[in-house]
Amino acid sequence: MSWRKDEDERLDGDEGDEELDENDYKTQKDAVLFAIDVSKSMLKPPQTTGDKKADKDSALTAALTCAYQIMQQRIISQPRDMMGVLLFGTEKSKFRDDSGSGTGYPHCYLLSDLDIPGAEDVKKLKALVEDGEDEDEIMVPSKEPVIMSNMLFCANQVFTTNAANFGSRRLFIVTDNDDPHAGDKQAKSSAAVRAKDLYDLGVVIELFPISREDKKFDLSKFYDDIIYRDPAAEAGQSEGPKTSKSGDGLTLLNSLISNINSKQTPKRSYFSNLPFELAPGLTISIKGYMPLTRQTPTRSCYVYEGEEQAQVVQSETAQVDFAARTVEKSELRKGYKFGGEHICFKPEELAELKQMGKKTLRIIGFKKRSKIPSWASVKKSIFIFPSEEQYVGSTRVFSALWQKLLKDDKVGIAWFVARENAHPVMVAIFPSGNPDDEEANTPYLPAGLWLYPLPFADDVRSVDHVTAPPRPADELTDQMRQVIQNLQLPKAMYDPRRYPNPSLQWHYKILQAKALDEETPDAIDDLTLPKYRQIDKRVGGYLAEWKEMLAKKANDLQNTRAFKREFEEDDERPAKRAKPSKKAASGGGGPANSNADLKKAFEQGTLGKMTVAELKDIMASKGISTAGRKAELAERLEQWVEENL
Repeated sequence: MSWRKDEDERLDGDEGDEELDENDYKTQKDAVLFAIDVSKSMLKPPQTTGDKKADKDSALTAALTCAYQIMQQRIISQPRDMMGVLLFGTEKSKFRDDSGSGTGYPHCYLLSDLDIPGAEDVKKLKALVEDGEDEDEIMVPSKEPVIMSNMLFCANQVFTTNAANFGSRRLFIVTDNDDPHAGDKQAKSSAAVRAKDLYDLGVVIELFPISREDKKFDLSKFYDDIIYRDPAAEAGQSEGPKTSKSGDGLTLLNSLISNINSKQTPKRSYFSNLPFELAPGLTISIKGYMPLTRQTPTRSCYVYEGEEQAQVVQSETAQVDFAARTVEKSELRKGYKFGGEHICFKPEELAELKQMGKKTLRIIGFKKRSKIPSWASVKKSIFIFPSEEQYVGSTRVFSALWQKLLKDDKVGIAWFVARENAHPVMVAIFPSGNPDDEEANTPYLPAGLWLYPLPFADDVRSVDHVTAPPRPADELTDQMRQVIQNLQLPKAMYDPRRYPNPSLQWHYKILQAKALDEETPDAIDDLTLPKYRQIDKRVGGYLAEWKEMLAKKANDLQNTRAFKREFEEDDERPAKRAKPSKKAASGGGGPANSNADLKKAFEQGTLGKMTVAELKDIMASKGISTAGRKAELAERLEQWVEENL
């Protein structure tokens, strides 16, 4: 999993023990409500230009398309999260089942209530975005200006009713109006109060401003009092929220999706409140997370499609014996086969067998970072984070250890037991630098400490060292070096966020087509495929030169080996030779005894005068196929002589 580039920053120097937001690492359900502005400027299409990559849709269409695509992603990848769409500034008003009156929240239209996205929600957004079906005239801007306090209060009611116990609740505001209450201080104050209510409720308000070429979005006019930002998280970002531009050749839709995806950070927790013993009498508590997890298709249930509407299958599992009698759980015993017999254990005995001590992380020493070889990685690393629940001051001690390991370029060696029944592991505690540092080379990973599992002696194989393969010619190496240098990734670094798994994307596409009754797609955009045109443009000439050089080197090497083999055959030939035939003695073209004789016979045209037995003997010694008639054998031998001698 990838991480935001601007998350989890630590201050340098004496400020390194600040409180970090632990919610950035917790596994928690997420509820997102899109609040999209419906105004004349949002409905206005961008100016037409000659650029084919320029935006053609209005900002409102792009925002709805963005919400539609995000909903498609979350319905598959995060099926337990909630999502909703709220339009504000509309002529019509609607809040849940009020039949379009919307008296409580004027000019606010709840297009999709906050809930786990279903097929009907996706179809409704698709009809509005792709098909342009607006039979209810939803996207008609109101004649009166919208009151932002009403919109924020409406969002408050949605979150309170539908996602009261969610750990993460966020309101995404998409608008191009930086001052909705120009000159009205009372309306600004009311909106600020409603925003404070949302903040006290635990709702994070994220702004996705849209700027025009003739107008820059100014946060100081209104939204500085609405958006509550963490000063530590915004360090080094004086420009504030990222602004999406419309009509400048950069696609507004892609910009919005990129900015919204940067706010999504799926995590996988591994353990919590683990004692971290740095020294005798010095213990802190930590939590562990799995930021790097292989994404695989998840199959949580079976679906029956035999009826008009697909239904989730309710499965039941029962254990039976040979007589088809249901076996109760209390009758089951677990055991191991040893010496031809089954040794059974009680559940408490099995638990005692697996007990390898209490869960802990205990440092037993330190080493230079260079002493840990790259091949020692046997499993994926675990990211650890301090917890104040059991030991107050854990964050301060943890930060000091992290800074010391970074400064001295060292790693800790520790004994690690993740859970009560887990196997003990030796780990190296690696510090990772700030994502913004160029030397870190991992902008998608947070700064902190990582548990790097090390192998035991039994895990390391004994490999016999073999002789090194022959080194290529220096000219070939130098030529290929130019090819490699011109094919480097941006900043010579691989970013997994830019290359989705094609097999996983295909799996999701098929599920989406099944759920929405759509046609099965023919193919997907595979970003892992090489860009052949760009490669040819960059290194096509170098590769052609390298290919010619390789062919020349290979030809020279082949000729050298042919002559060497000829001399070896002459040296190993027995002193007493067979008596030549009368035909050969009379100069009738007997069998060639060496490559030189064979080449001479070829030049004189006497190969075809040899007998079939003589031809087969010569061809067998040269590794040539001896199948066929005499004419075929003579032709095959002449071709071999012409190519190799």
